[in-house]
Amino acid sequence: MSDSLLMQGLIQIFSPEIVPELLVSKLESYLNEIERFNPVYGLISVDNHEALITRHILDSLAPLNIISGIISDSARIADVGSGAGLPGIPLALCLPGCSLCLIERSGRRAAFLRTCVAALSLDNVTICEEQLEHYLPHSFNLVAFRALRHMDERLLHFLFRILAPGGVLVAYKGRMNTITAEMSVLESYCTWEAVPVETPFLPEERHLVVIRPATSEKKMGTDLL
Repeated sequence: MSDSLLMQGLIQIFSPEIVPELLVSKLESYLNEIERFNPVYGLISVDNHEALITRHILDSLAPLNIISGIISDSARIADVGSGAGLPGIPLALCLPGCSLCLIERSGRRAAFLRTCVAALSLDNVTICEEQLEHYLPHSFNLVAFRALRHMDERLLHFLFRILAPGGVLVAYKGRMNTITAEMSVLESYCTWEAVPVETPFLPEERHLVVIRPATSEKKMGTDLL
């Protein structure tokens, strides 16, 4: 049932392309790693296998075509606050030409991520056990995140700080009214677009918010540091 659910969801996301068998195998192994370590590390809040597939694996991959259209085949991507490796590890499996950096400040979760990277033989993934505020600037073409805290000026500053010139942020978000309330107070510093996303078997409103630094001369002050 669960294996079928994963495959059916991937077919919807990859349509009309064929889902690679190796991808399915590695995603199943990744699911096993999460379920094995979740009781000890508290990686995710759901303990139902079907919910893990829909709310985390398929939701991480649902905007794959949007992300692929934004970046080059060899882009540098960061997953900020990676936690259990979501969306970074599923994206790394689907974008083998890109290099992924999973930024996670928790030592226990970073250890889990290293275990997954080794188990899945992810040569395009590195783990950075570090606070976002301390990471090197101008590093990434795309910065992705799920389940980060409510975005404010300070957080936006540090996210923009690690973008390479021309880079973009992509935020996995839910309802449009919540997104509008959150982003409207930041429009002096950025431009944004909320793109609707359909996550297979998840009947909830989902969006990928694509955020770019403002092109005007208005910039975030150093008082945010």
